[in-house]
Amino acid sequence: MIVSLVGLPGSGKTTVGRQLARRLQLPFQDSDQVIEVRIGIPIRTYFEQHGEAPFRDLEEQVIAELVAGPSCVLSTGGGVVLRTNNRHALHRSGPVVYLKSNPDELYRRLRHDQSRPLLQVADPLGKMRDLFAVRDPLYRETAHFVMETGRPSVATLVNMIVMQLELAGTPAK
Repeated sequence: MIVSLVGLPGSGKTTVGRQLARRLQLPFQDSDQVIEVRIGIPIRTYFEQHGEAPFRDLEEQVIAELVAGPSCVLSTGGGVVLRTNNRHALHRSGPVVYLKSNPDELYRRLRHDQSRPLLQVADPLGKMRDLFAVRDPLYRETAHFVMETGRPSVATLVNMIVMQLELAGTPAK
């Protein structure tokens, strides 16, 4: 079983994913970390040197490999849903959880983070709002469950996800 997490940059996919993996006693995979290991440089550097399209090609290849692999909790990059193949592969591979975050809250959380290439622009809050407008429908299309990340702690979010998996009849440990 692959349990995938999708959402905007900074929505908690990696943090929640690690805790969820521990709770479900599954390995944790982060597609961005897999990509960075493969290319040997930070994604931001790759973006700057090669552009977004080659990155998305590589991301699509990595997603296909990860969803075909052994059971795990999979944290994905924020833009993974931009490719139809990724949306379908994730949706078919097991439960997908959309960690839905308010763009204004994400901006407050990420405004000093230099590692996120898409936010290195003159108006990062406007960019975050634009990303939300484009990606929210794609996250919803991909996901089996939508979890609001506004108030709950990480532990509470993990509990809510586990309850949703159990209610859906997905074997959660």
